[in-house]
Amino acid sequence: MSAPLISVDELTMRFGGLTAVDHLSFDVSEGTIHGLIGPNGAGKTTTFNMISGFYRPTGGRITFAGEPISGLPMHEVARRGLVRTFQHSTLFNELSVIDNVLVGTHMLFPPRLVAAILGRDGASRRAARERAEEALSFFGLHHLADELAGELPHGHQRALGMAIATAARPRAVLLDEPFTGMNGEETRRMMELMRKLKASGVTILIVEHDMQAIMGLCDSITVMSFGRLLAEGTPAEIRRNPKVIEAYLGGTPHAA
Repeated sequence: MSAPLISVDELTMRFGGLTAVDHLSFDVSEGTIHGLIGPNGAGKTTTFNMISGFYRPTGGRITFAGEPISGLPMHEVARRGLVRTFQHSTLFNELSVIDNVLVGTHMLFPPRLVAAILGRDGASRRAARERAEEALSFFGLHHLADELAGELPHGHQRALGMAIATAARPRAVLLDEPFTGMNGEETRRMMELMRKLKASGVTILIVEHDMQAIMGLCDSITVMSFGRLLAEGTPAEIRRNPKVIEAYLGGTPHAA
């Protein structure tokens, strides 16, 4: 197993008297797809928010590539190569597909982002557009570059969100319920894109309720319950874990 790229140690988040995440610890190995599962209210999205810098943890430690990132603002975490998508679409619906991805290149071309997007800096715009076109091609969206983002089908909007998140070539991406609202074909295509992203060297941490997708996609899985760690293991191990079966998957363990 490769070394951890993301390490969470005794992570805790309190909102007043409510403890949403309670001394949670787990590692995400570099070059893997790692699932984070649990029912609504288990603390998964809160954990994502702390790892990505959206929330400042009450306690505990987060490291990325061996460097502490606990409490850093979201843009600083992203600059270190750890980016995220959100459960709900955060596209600029009135901009074209290519212009949405140009926004995602801002970490590669930070000094003149606005000038690059508006066409006032030819060199920056050419470099940013080249990278944006690469991202669109990677996710199979190059033929939609000039379409308005808000007019894309749901599955394509999700793929565009991933293109934006990966436009600046991050080492890891956090995906928050990427299969929400998708039909079977869209889910299958998104799974293929995630495997392709992993093959390109990007580590993926994913929160998702679609157990079939998680079990077919992930190398390892962390299970949360009421803000705490319930179980960890491979998909096969999680399928056979009595606590997980009872709490989340239903049924009884299968002999193997």
